[in-house]
Amino acid sequence: MEIKKEQWGNIPLLHIYDETMDASTPTILFLHGFESAKEHNLHYAYNYVNKGMRVIMPDAMLHGDRDEHLDPVQLSLRFWEIVLTNIEEVGTIYHALQDKGIIQEGTKIGLSGTSMGAITTLGCLTVYPWIDVAAVMMGTPNYVDLAKAQIEQVEAMGLPLPLSEEELAHLYRTLAYFEISSHPEKLAGRPVFFWHGKKDQMVPYAPAHAFYEAMKEQYADAPEKWQHMTSKSSGHKVNRKGMLANVDWFAEYLA
Repeated sequence: MEIKKEQWGNIPLLHIYDETMDASTPTILFLHGFESAKEHNLHYAYNYVNKGMRVIMPDAMLHGDRDEHLDPVQLSLRFWEIVLTNIEEVGTIYHALQDKGIIQEGTKIGLSGTSMGAITTLGCLTVYPWIDVAAVMMGTPNYVDLAKAQIEQVEAMGLPLPLSEEELAHLYRTLAYFEISSHPEKLAGRPVFFWHGKKDQMVPYAPAHAFYEAMKEQYADAPEKWQHMTSKSSGHKVNRKGMLANVDWFAEYLA
């Protein structure tokens, strides 16, 4: 197994694969969470590669090798800027994979992530039809609702908002464009797996599960492709059972 640290444009990433793989090998882009970094999820990569899948793990803006030493409050105020940049950079990475000859026409592409990475994954499903399979680990489809809740928390702390009312309205319109709950037809029958802990205090469990329930009808002809795994005892951390279920999902539908 090779783990190569590479720089694609302004995006530092890890490229994990083995010597048997070629341009036809199914490839997963895995996105880390808020205040995390690419190398923190290598246990996923190890299992993916052992199942025959190539893995790309980028650092998000202001994270990992792109850290600008902001304090947690400063970073949290830029959360949605990071998510929207993530969505754009997933497209950049996909085109780089093509340009570098790492993938070819017809190569299957998966996308997954934890927390902020899972939120990004759902946004990417609204704009990138080339994503074949996805797994959402502690994400939410309701961008606008989450953003408003975050703004309320900032106001409750007595902190100044960096956005005017007009800028906030523009942000909400932008987020509505990317939120999959506003555009459920964009799922297009693709296999999607959700994992969430019921005790999650960071990214609420209920919106993702409600979305899963609401979209079951879309998958009536293939319910096995639309799954939600719940951990009653977990908070904002994926347990081993959830991680392995994620790997098995991609082994089934991607590899």
